[in-house]
Amino acid sequence: MTSGELEFEQEYVASLYAYVDQLRARAAARVAAGGDPDVLSVWRCELARLGSVEEGLCFGRLDMDDGRRIYIGRIGLFREADDAELLVDWRAPVARAFYTATTADPQGVRRRRRISTRGRSVIALDDELLDSDGAEEHLVGEAALLAAVTANRTGRMHEIVTTLQAEQDAIIRSDERGALVVQGGPGTGKTAVALHRVAYLLYTHEHLRNRGVLVIGPSDIFLDYIGQVLPGLGENRVVSATVPELHPNAPITRIDPPEVAERKGSAEMAAILAAAVRDRVRIPEEPVGVPFEGQVLVLDPADWEQAVGKARAAGVPHNQARLVFQHEVVGALTDRLAERMEAVAYDESGNALDGGSADGSLGAADLRALESAGIVVDPEAGEGARELLDEDDKSALRSALLADAGVRDELDLWWPELTAEEVVGELVDCDPGDWSAADVALLDEAAALLGSGEQVTYGHVVVDEAQELSEMAWRMLMRRCPSRSMTIVGDLAQTGNPAGARSWDRVLGAHLADRWRLAELTVNYRTPSEVMAATTDLLAAAGPGWRPPESVRSTGNQPWRRTVDERSLGEAVQRAVGERGEGKAAVIAPADRSAELARLLGVSARPELTADVVVLTARQAKGLEFDEVVIADPGAIMGSGAFGANDLYVAMTRATQRLGLVCVQEVPAELARVRELRAQS
Repeated sequence: MTSGELEFEQEYVASLYAYVDQLRARAAARVAAGGDPDVLSVWRCELARLGSVEEGLCFGRLDMDDGRRIYIGRIGLFREADDAELLVDWRAPVARAFYTATTADPQGVRRRRRISTRGRSVIALDDELLDSDGAEEHLVGEAALLAAVTANRTGRMHEIVTTLQAEQDAIIRSDERGALVVQGGPGTGKTAVALHRVAYLLYTHEHLRNRGVLVIGPSDIFLDYIGQVLPGLGENRVVSATVPELHPNAPITRIDPPEVAERKGSAEMAAILAAAVRDRVRIPEEPVGVPFEGQVLVLDPADWEQAVGKARAAGVPHNQARLVFQHEVVGALTDRLAERMEAVAYDESGNALDGGSADGSLGAADLRALESAGIVVDPEAGEGARELLDEDDKSALRSALLADAGVRDELDLWWPELTAEEVVGELVDCDPGDWSAADVALLDEAAALLGSGEQVTYGHVVVDEAQELSEMAWRMLMRRCPSRSMTIVGDLAQTGNPAGARSWDRVLGAHLADRWRLAELTVNYRTPSEVMAATTDLLAAAGPGWRPPESVRSTGNQPWRRTVDERSLGEAVQRAVGERGEGKAAVIAPADRSAELARLLGVSARPELTADVVVLTARQAKGLEFDEVVIADPGAIMGSGAFGANDLYVAMTRATQRLGLVCVQEVPAELARVRELRAQS
């Protein structure tokens, strides 16, 4: 590449940054001026968008057969004077050829140029000529792609907007109306594809900016790891959370045994919870006397049954239906009371002949009840029976009955107000406040049945590591996305939750019917072929018939293993970490050994992904990647439960360069192919 071409591109890129600076200054001035909050919010978002593209504003150029020159970048820029397009947003239709054009299908592109920058300086250009005779497809921008995947990790995921491949781009731009399930093995870019799809949908579907997008991840560690991707693409209006965080005020204080977690995660728990709530409503088998103002009003079982029936027919949650029940019962009590009070006939002098008392006059209890309701009785002279109470009087009686503590106690006895905590606590036999992760979905289900708490709904939901979600957790998510517009990414071979997915149809079919489509990522860009070869037998043990994705690169670094006795494990791991190469390293250990190893290595017990070395469990490592991985006691990880082989498969495929295993006593048969190092001297 000539220096003249570098200078030319530098001049153009500098002009783009100068224009962004002008736009940024204008937005900052609008914010500083204050004014209408809604207008200010728009300008603040614009300021954040312009600030997010400081790094890598422009990264490509297409030279078209028709002579057009199209620059590709993170955002679109138009010159206001003449509406000329200075920079095309990578999500625009015209930019698609940057990711999909090949010599076999050039799509009108003569040359594709990748522009590498550091800060605001152009440091390299990489050209691909597509107008030559080409017969086969190849990796788009292979040099740039391999440079990106072989670069040392930083502890944070970066966007892949400059190196997207055709199969990834097809998923990102899919206009699937329902749910799109993206199945892909390690290193296929599932997470990056899902996040870029969010950015694309926000660009092409403006309504999502108002309705909101929710990104679900398996852990706070993971969400921290991916936290810079969407802002780097100019998108800041996205909420990220773990499943437990969707139901606040339920701190996780214990871990369920696998069989308990599996039972709690089953969809059958929804029916069990519904029955538990329904059973708290009772209908008496005998007449019930309700005391009020010194008298007793009697309702038959049929009266209670009718009230319960009308409340349930209302089709509202338990605590709202309870108000319907109360209205019906109090209405029946009002009728009884009114009938008693109006059982009066008067003689020609106006004296009561057959009131509520034994002598035929209005009794003291009648008068007190009327007085408590604000009703004054002043019968006129005349003969025969007549109504004393009009509708306003009866309404006052109903209010007085409902305000009476004794009446309220009787109503609560038959249809009590409930909380999600007490329903679930009684069902799973635990104290409220002492919850496991599996309990959170039960609490959320109970809250929906009761109508307690508010749920935020979203226009689109992204679920990462989706294979980990239980059937009950899926019910949580569906309540928050009425449109069922979702991007769901995962790998069934990496399922580690005993209540997790064994098939996508099983967990999604009940909610989505045929409104979901499966897409697959088949190319492994991250994990070297040497590591994937070492997992062949392990993958077969995790799930017969599963095929690994095809790795596009090799490193020449063969995975290794050492076998030590129990007492030497810590020392052997320390030695392996001390011998590590450049970049970020992770020690992945059994859950009961991670704290001890973190202490021995002098690292934080809470993983800090930007540190040179971190200690993680296999579950914590899901979705992450490191230059080097050392697995402590892989046999214990594999033997930790029904999904131990899956967990070990996850652990081994986190490495982008080098992988080592420190085995204790015996080497699992599934790791026999891994090269054994000589005993330590």
